[in-house]
Amino acid sequence: MPSEFDLIRRHFTRPARHTELAVGDDAALLAPRPGMRLAVSTDMLVAGTHFFADTNPEGLGWKTLAVNVSDLAAMGAEPRWAFLALALPQADEAWIAAFARGFFACADAFAIDLAGGDTTRGPLTLSVTIVGEVPAGAAITRGGARAGDDLWISGQPGRAALGLAALRGETGLDAIHHAEFVNALQRPQPRVALGLALRSLASAMLDVSDGLLGDLRHLLECSGTGAIVEVGALPLAALAASGADPALCRRCLLAGGDDYELLFAAAPRHRAEIDALSARLDLPLHRIGEFTPARERLLLREADGGLATPAACGYDHFA
Repeated sequence: MPSEFDLIRRHFTRPARHTELAVGDDAALLAPRPGMRLAVSTDMLVAGTHFFADTNPEGLGWKTLAVNVSDLAAMGAEPRWAFLALALPQADEAWIAAFARGFFACADAFAIDLAGGDTTRGPLTLSVTIVGEVPAGAAITRGGARAGDDLWISGQPGRAALGLAALRGETGLDAIHHAEFVNALQRPQPRVALGLALRSLASAMLDVSDGLLGDLRHLLECSGTGAIVEVGALPLAALAASGADPALCRRCLLAGGDDYELLFAAAPRHRAEIDALSARLDLPLHRIGEFTPARERLLLREADGGLATPAACGYDHFA
């Protein structure tokens, strides 16, 4: 049976790109670039809560890091260092090797150093602390939206939630959409390039992890605004093309989690620049509503023009 330190040496020790001292000592030594501020975030994934225990470990390795990378993308920060803590029921080397392949595939995609961490025996739990850099004064927070700003969402929200519904047997999808939506759930793509490009355009931003409407409420609370979401502007067509029930598609788009798309506010004067950015990144950016002066009041405008308060908003760990 390999020891904890054997596992770390075999699977999690690699040359560092931009770290003075990384895995193997009591602490890492990091050297931020001049003029930069550190952006730090931590996320935890627990078997049975965030993923099925039999989830493919390589995809799980990717997702464990990717969901943290997404937090930095949402602030316009560049990811640089990650710290990984694993609680493992047993030292299954084949599982750990596959997990490490996925984790480092994501790390390589975004030039991230694994700078340290910990392992222990326990219920399968995966935790990452990620550290990035953003120029002083350039971070995009949740608190900058103003009444009159446009509301934008990147990519195709709802795919991950539909993929989860398919895995649970709650809906049937054709083979192509089943593979696409399950992949969206298990291998999310952090929008780092978009986050960096929005530093001069977005007034507030976050990533959608617990549902579009639920996370939008966080923007409203921090910014002291309300919002109207235009149902007719939502990117529902691609979800409906899967053959899933239209009501389920709408619910997954508005209240499903695990998308890790960026939801952001921007002044109307930036519309042309955002459209150009969408084309340059080959990434759909949808203008789906506007911010209003009605503090923390969230409304949906239906196709007939009627306004309604949404019933379901998103995931809550303790609800």
